[in-house]
Amino acid sequence: MRSKFDQELEILNKEMVKMGALCETAIAMATKAIEVNEKSLMDDISVISTQIEQKEREIESLCMKLILRQQPVAKDLRTISSALKMVTDMQRIGHQSADVMDIIIKGNIYSSDDTLHIKDMAIATIKMVTESIDAFINKDIETAKKVMAYDDVVDDYFTKIRKTLAEKFSKPNTDVEYALNILLIAKYFERIGDHAVNISNWVLFSITGQREGE
Repeated sequence: MRSKFDQELEILNKEMVKMGALCETAIAMATKAIEVNEKSLMDDISVISTQIEQKEREIESLCMKLILRQQPVAKDLRTISSALKMVTDMQRIGHQSADVMDIIIKGNIYSSDDTLHIKDMAIATIKMVTESIDAFINKDIETAKKVMAYDDVVDDYFTKIRKTLAEKFSKPNTDVEYALNILLIAKYFERIGDHAVNISNWVLFSITGQREGE
């Protein structure tokens, strides 16, 4: 019985990795729109977003089967319940990445000095998502904590963008709508970083039974 349970837990791990990879693709795709501002990209990210939602449902179903059929002990139950919480954050990452691309396409955002830190934020959030899932798979407390600490990097980028845009607002003939769109994109990436922190916090719970700050 335990061997069967371990096999199904391994399947859960693999599905979590697949969902994490889809989230990384969504973030990267959204950022790509700054370089290649084409409406066809909206169709591409819509497909990825749908795949993320489907993966969320598959993982939720797998987790419920594990709980109902296998009656896991406390530690295993924490792992499964944490996965259920994590996929909610991952699904939101997919949606928010699609929202970012929508703003880029409709707002005609293009690569410039104004978007340099946007790209940096995207790279940082991809790193956070990747390492938070790795921490879950490997039951790695230190990696989970590093992801949570790395959120400061994303927050610093957001602060830089906000200050840069504030300076622009003080100048005449500023395209206010364009500047606000860049600020909104940065805010979305900040939220994606927050979701990665949530994922890492659930990793800690799955291992220790406690979330950071509790």
